[in-house]
Amino acid sequence: MEPVYVGWLSILPPVIAIVLALITKEVLFSLVFGCLSGALIYSLSAGLNPVVGTVQVTFDTMIAKADMNIMIFCFLLGALVCVINKAGGAKAYGRWATKVIHSKRSSLLTTSGLGCLIFVDDYFNCLTVGTVMKPVTDRFKVSRAKLAYVIDSTAAPVCIIAPISSWAAAVGSYLKSSGAFESDFAAFCSTIPFNLYALLSLLMVFLIAVFKWDFGPMAKFERRAELENQLGALEEKNKTGVIDEDRNGTVADMLVPIIVLIVLGITGMLYNGGFFGDDPAYRYQFVAALGNCVAAQALVWGNFAALIVAMLMYVPRGLMKFSEFMGYVAEGMGNMITSGCILMLAWTIGGICRDLLSTQIFVTDLVQNTGMPGFLLPVIIFLIAAFLSFATGTSWGTFGILIPIVIPVAQAICPELLVCSLAASLAGSVFGDHTSPISDTTILSSAGAGCNHLDHVSTQMVYAGVVASCCIVGYILAGLSSANLLLTLGVPAVLLVVVTFLIHKISEKRLAAKQA
Repeated sequence: MEPVYVGWLSILPPVIAIVLALITKEVLFSLVFGCLSGALIYSLSAGLNPVVGTVQVTFDTMIAKADMNIMIFCFLLGALVCVINKAGGAKAYGRWATKVIHSKRSSLLTTSGLGCLIFVDDYFNCLTVGTVMKPVTDRFKVSRAKLAYVIDSTAAPVCIIAPISSWAAAVGSYLKSSGAFESDFAAFCSTIPFNLYALLSLLMVFLIAVFKWDFGPMAKFERRAELENQLGALEEKNKTGVIDEDRNGTVADMLVPIIVLIVLGITGMLYNGGFFGDDPAYRYQFVAALGNCVAAQALVWGNFAALIVAMLMYVPRGLMKFSEFMGYVAEGMGNMITSGCILMLAWTIGGICRDLLSTQIFVTDLVQNTGMPGFLLPVIIFLIAAFLSFATGTSWGTFGILIPIVIPVAQAICPELLVCSLAASLAGSVFGDHTSPISDTTILSSAGAGCNHLDHVSTQMVYAGVVASCCIVGYILAGLSSANLLLTLGVPAVLLVVVTFLIHKISEKRLAAKQA
């Protein structure tokens, strides 16, 4: 299929997908409709049958753009998450934690640390951390709203800056399909220092956990928990269904498979990147080999090895029967179907726009003629991504739509801000996903913590809003300084500490005045 130039019609498919997502809140339907509309435009422009051609172009592009390494990794990861949870390793970690944690501060820091440790997948994080840490945080009178906030803030924000995760694999696939980078893995890693929302969210969790600088609705929930022992817990009946209470798993049953995935995943990247080969450019060159690797392929190897290790750990000990293990593998793979569909459709709509409708040519010409100040690009992209992600409740769908557009725009306006602009699209997507009441991770965090969902949304949104405001300052500075890292990250980090402290003090004074 030869590309055609259709002018402004080339941006219609993503616009249709975005508008429908905002209206219907159904990302899959919106992406399907966007793909079909793009294929129809191409069919009419190329003289194909509008019905048969539309269907053929859609599925031919889908097949051509599918990255099976990514798809296999997502399904294997879902399987690994499921079997680890069913083995009871998370419950064992909870039992161990109650013996070594002796204060409210340490309970929150342990919760944060566990959230950062489980970085391979946000669903795994949300469903595990809450179940494990509820008995611990309840003991030290931590409100369920705060527990849900810590869970949510160490889920997507951690996954989006972890090079070995389902999120990194997905973003890498979008970057690879754009053709703008020699290494999708290296490109993803380069966005990490500029992903301000993820980094500052973790700083905020640290400030709240260590210094107890609570404010807004969260301060009320925490005060009620400490003085009246009202934690805001819901009546729970194993809603998530992810922990089998009858299994006698150990902490190692959770940690060992994850460690195997990480270690062998990195080793696989070095292997297919040429670290152990004969090419002097990559042989025994750690950074060069990682930049030359096929990350998704290595993650598949590591994930498969982790599943084998999990089976050898669980089945011979009688922790679960072989038939049960395989059943949980299938169940876990089934849990990843929605994410897989989003990936496939995002790849398809990006391929249609870029390879068939020449969207990048139109966008480049349009941007060059508008004269938009280049320094505003990162902050504008951050705000657009945040709005779309909040309205649709999905970060994957948002950056899947935006990345193919952001790359040609940044290259045309301000090439030195390309990496920062990509990071801004990822950061904005995570912010919207973090605060949206219809986001899956927000819902799972509420469920995992046993917290009323609206309580979680209302308390978290204030904290997330403060972080996002500091990010806006950071991205403006990035534009003005040509992405100077010290200014881009350092100034917002200091600003966040100062603003959080001041708001906390103001909140304390108002509370004292009311009591007086």
